Amino acid sequence: MKVDTALVKQLRERTSISVLECKKALEEAGGDIEKAVVILKKKGMLTSQKKSVRETREGLIGSYVHLNGKIGVLVEVNTESDFVARNEEFKELVKNISLQITASSPSWLDRESVPADVIQQEKEIIAAQYKDKPASIIEKITEGKLNDFYKENVLLEQVYIKDEEITIKEYIDSKIAKLGENIRVKRFIKYEIGE
Repeated sequence: MKVDTALVKQLRERTSISVLECKKALEEAGGDIEKAVVILKKKGMLTSQKKSVRETREGLIGSYVHLNGKIGVLVEVNTESDFVARNEEFKELVKNISLQITASSPSWLDRESVPADVIQQEKEIIAAQYKDKPASIIEKITEGKLNDFYKENVLLEQVYIKDEEITIKEYIDSKIAKLGENIRVKRFIKYEIGE
């Protein structure tokens, strides 16, 4: 199918992905922009998964201090090369992650970082709240409530404050696909006056 160049341009502006990839996605989607976006996301996810095993030794330390000077965040975001670390898009990613931490106050980076005793405590609280339900139902409720707990407290699982359609992990994955290198948030800390 021949794709209109105006559609290609529109998709490129929306996704910042190469013209060739936008054209291929539109051809595959039969000219439907929304379907093309989904196709590009799927391709981006595949790209980011392949790159996730690569070592990240370069990067930036990002910071954000809230206007009133009472909240401050430091975050280390790593990538494979100094070239990408100096890229404006990578710098913007680091800044946006700093803003995310400031706004959403995650306690942990990923699920693996959450201590086992915290997870056990959450499970006990949920079980106590639904003790009158059958065990199989409690198990399903617990799974759902734990997922909600992760979405609230784990940085990579939080909804991205600038695009509520994606998580922070998906946002990072889109940058991995675009910049062509593995990107990893290594650590972060949030300071708040009085805490």
